[in-house]
Amino acid sequence: MNEIHDDAVVLRTYKSGESDRVVVLWTKEHGKMRAIAKGVRKQGSRLGGGLEPLAYVEMNMARGRGNLNIVRQVLHRERFTNLRSSYERIVAGMAMVEVVDAIPLDDVADEDIFTMLVRALATLDDLQYQPALVPASFFFKIMVHDGSEPVLDSCVSCGREGPLVSFDAEVGGTLCASCRSGRALSPDALELLRRILGGDLAKVLRETSPAGSFEVITLAQETIEQHLGKRLKVARSSPPLS
Repeated sequence: MNEIHDDAVVLRTYKSGESDRVVVLWTKEHGKMRAIAKGVRKQGSRLGGGLEPLAYVEMNMARGRGNLNIVRQVLHRERFTNLRSSYERIVAGMAMVEVVDAIPLDDVADEDIFTMLVRALATLDDLQYQPALVPASFFFKIMVHDGSEPVLDSCVSCGREGPLVSFDAEVGGTLCASCRSGRALSPDALELLRRILGGDLAKVLRETSPAGSFEVITLAQETIEQHLGKRLKVARSSPPLS
């Protein structure tokens, strides 16, 4: 089949030649793909506006040589106007697409990741939700999807139920005082982690800087980096909590 029609989120782009641009996409039905938009950097190109990072689009592509397809048409599915009007929300969105881009699954379909990413971007676009904890929550949800949900109800080393005083991304969760390693964990941060992963996420994201937020954001960054084996750039440059 020479044509590809699929919904996609643009993860990143980079220049190619004098007027072309390569786009890296996470598509609904084909996983991560790369495509070249020919002439997109020329004045008057009709493709450029739909090929910016964080764009949620409908793509029409022709199969090219190797793993680089050719963009034929791009239509917006959602423009995420509120997201793009806020520096904090843009940075949060870029942190999430950076993580998805680091997933080593080229051309392997994973509709669940696509759906999680679109929903997370829609959450950032919704002004009733605070943006600071959206990336951290998304990182932990990716871990759950991959079968690597952190242990939060007992010591991951000895099994004791508590008190739990630290969190170690390398060993996969919380630890008691006797087994402690990794980063110290306050009761507030532990409760916030449990709320995020226990079904209370929508309420959490409506709150302004809930107790333990800074710790949870730091733990999420360290945990997803440990999981992917890659240091993140955007997440670590995110603005501090206000």
